[in-house]
Amino acid sequence: MQPPVLAPPDASGFDSVLSAFKPLLPIPVLLVVLPALWVLFRGTWRELDADAAVWRANLVAERRTDFRPIVALVLCAVIITLQEYYGGRVYYDQTIRPWLGRLELIHPRAIKLAKYDELYALGWWAFARVTGYSFVPFPIWKVCFPKDSLRDMGLRTGGFFKHAWIYGAFLVVVLPLLLLVSRQPDFGSYYPFYRGCSRSWFDFLTWEAMYFAQFFALETFFRGFWLGALRRSFGSGAIFAMAVPYCMIHYGKPFLEANGAIVAAVALGSLSMKTKSIYQGFLVHITVAALMDWLALYHRHALPTSFWSP
Repeated sequence: MQPPVLAPPDASGFDSVLSAFKPLLPIPVLLVVLPALWVLFRGTWRELDADAAVWRANLVAERRTDFRPIVALVLCAVIITLQEYYGGRVYYDQTIRPWLGRLELIHPRAIKLAKYDELYALGWWAFARVTGYSFVPFPIWKVCFPKDSLRDMGLRTGGFFKHAWIYGAFLVVVLPLLLLVSRQPDFGSYYPFYRGCSRSWFDFLTWEAMYFAQFFALETFFRGFWLGALRRSFGSGAIFAMAVPYCMIHYGKPFLEANGAIVAAVALGSLSMKTKSIYQGFLVHITVAALMDWLALYHRHALPTSFWSP
């Protein structure tokens, strides 16, 4: 005898209201958060604008053309396009997976394609991000502008501990929002990206290592290269210009997270410009990402129970 099929419980009143107003929710949040960011970072924004004004005035006086926006924006557009078409699952299925299949015929005990196919696909995704975001733009920029220091693109480590308190302050603001978002059904069904995380702690930790590596590449590209290349030309406007493609690469993710990327871009970009470093932003990013994966598994009662999978 088949057990009776139970209807899913009705959503709580809070969840129903939140779902109804979800499309409008980012608007009041942005109206509150963005002025708060202005209060926190207005000194940094003014300093960037003042430096850019001097830079542009000198260019006009010397009758020189500013090639930085041309090189930076075209290069960024090319890199993001390559990531979209060659750094994802489609290219993996068409090119990388067949190669792994041939390699498995030679080393069947090492590859185990049937078991780790999804992990290999995400490994290709992480590898493409690290390569495209970190190892492509910086050498090209150095060739085009040999006098520029790459360390000025957010890679300086000096003063890290001096600004460590900002990392804690960001978490105080972000963690309550994360707990709120984690209640949404699309959150629990979307994270973690790697569905095999529940299989073992090895799967979970391997995925998190790849996830963290691509986040570091993401920060070097958007908060390091992008802002370092455009701050002289655009001033504080470089931060808001960066926020547009950064929000767009989150399309396909849960709606509230995609909107949260706008706030994250402005906040982490301003933090990078204030500290001259991407590392505090990187720590914020991986802390939030790890908690998102853990909360999603926790709410589904799907945390791994052993280190190795059977």
